[in-house]
Amino acid sequence: MLRTSSGSAGSDRRRNGCHGSGRGAWLGAGKMAVTGWLESLRTAEKTALLQDGRRKVHYLFPDGKEMAEEYDEKSGELLVRKWRVKSALGALGQWQIEVGEPALPGAGSLGPEFIKENNANPIFMRKDTKMNFQWRIRNLPYPKDVYSVCVDHKERCIVVRTTNKKYYKKFSIPDLDRHQLPLDESSLSFAHANCTLIISYQKPKEILVAEAELQKELKKVKTAHSSDGDCKTQ
Repeated sequence: MLRTSSGSAGSDRRRNGCHGSGRGAWLGAGKMAVTGWLESLRTAEKTALLQDGRRKVHYLFPDGKEMAEEYDEKSGELLVRKWRVKSALGALGQWQIEVGEPALPGAGSLGPEFIKENNANPIFMRKDTKMNFQWRIRNLPYPKDVYSVCVDHKERCIVVRTTNKKYYKKFSIPDLDRHQLPLDESSLSFAHANCTLIISYQKPKEILVAEAELQKELKKVKTAHSSDGDCKTQ
């Protein structure tokens, strides 16, 4: 069985099998949190680079954390977001991908037979659109009615399971946590095609407004071109 966490199989309906609502505590704090997160982005030290059709932005926060984002130059769509923090001894850790194609662990040192076998396992990644947070889980061959996708309000996460008990995964939406916004079951949907489960969560208006404000802020950042030098995160 393919699992990323413990749990039992549930119904193939996305609304079954999860805990009850715990939304109330998040409603009042949402607006204040949106403002707070935007302010932290505004005050972070930022550098930007235009390279290969992507606008790459590096953020350095006062606590030493780093965030790197990549946007499509024409559409403005977010392609990559990753984080890096320092260890207790001050050493830089590995980049942790939040949005974008996952790196194959140790692919450079593995033989082609191992990589081929590894590629048959489910591959989880997040790839957003303008209006939705979106996740893709590749290499899931089961028909759509086998899957259950629902919100667990108690743990503030989305839970994916199959009725045949072959796959289980739960994951959070960091954007909603940063803005202290509740998860809404009605915003969640999923589809299945070509052995890929596609899970979508409609972005709340607070997120859309915050993203638009951030883009205005990023326009103020002086952008270098790849011929001028390299970005800090490259």
